[in-house]
Amino acid sequence: MAKIESYRDLIVWQQAMDLAVSIYETTKAWPKEELYGMTTQLRRAASSVPANIAEGYGRESRASYQQFLRIAQGSLKELETHLLIAQRVGIASHEAVEPLMNRSESVGTLLRLLIRKLSPE
Repeated sequence: MAKIESYRDLIVWQQAMDLAVSIYETTKAWPKEELYGMTTQLRRAASSVPANIAEGYGRESRASYQQFLRIAQGSLKELETHLLIAQRVGIASHEAVEPLMNRSESVGTLLRLLIRKLSPE
């Protein structure tokens, strides 16, 4: 197993980055009138996930790191909710949303595992 020398070595951060990029790519095709609405909300939530993982990694204490990972989890749930709203109102198709939801669930699983790993025995 490779040594973790940076938050960039964490698979959860890498997958969260990939998810954020996918969200940006997907929302490029959305209606321009959504640019300051759903598009912005979704992009902010998506970029918040890897940003909080990175910020937590840079903190001095394990408890603080866990707290930032929990914030990342919250942003992930916000992202999923915005995707489902976009689908319900017809901005995004089920075919576009489903793979993003699957990727989000994968990141969520990794976040939960990391939080557990950081918990005291």
